[in-house]
Amino acid sequence: MQCEHGVVWCVVVDVRTGSPTFGQWVAETLSAENGRWLWIPPGFLHGSCTLGDRTAVRYHCTTPPQREYERAVRWNDEALGIGWPVADTQAVLSRQDLSAAPFFSVIDWFAYA
Repeated sequence: MQCEHGVVWCVVVDVRTGSPTFGQWVAETLSAENGRWLWIPPGFLHGSCTLGDRTAVRYHCTTPPQREYERAVRWNDEALGIGWPVADTQAVLSRQDLSAAPFFSVIDWFAYA
């Protein structure tokens, strides 16, 4: 993932069951200025938050999208403790994010994904 315009804060969460870092997250700020790329390996969730107007990102996938396997986890789930740089009341969410499940309610799915 790369930010072509603006600034985006990206989060990656380890959902590999049995991993010593299962459920832990890291974040990176990507911008057109810093030119950084973020690789999200298999077995990790990812989410992002724009930090400016007119943000545009580019990403590439190693396999074609398979919509039937997509899942959404609640962005502000306390179980993950992600320190998003936006208040809950300021977040603008997609329809999918509005109906996302709590992290621990979908753990079984990760074991079989």
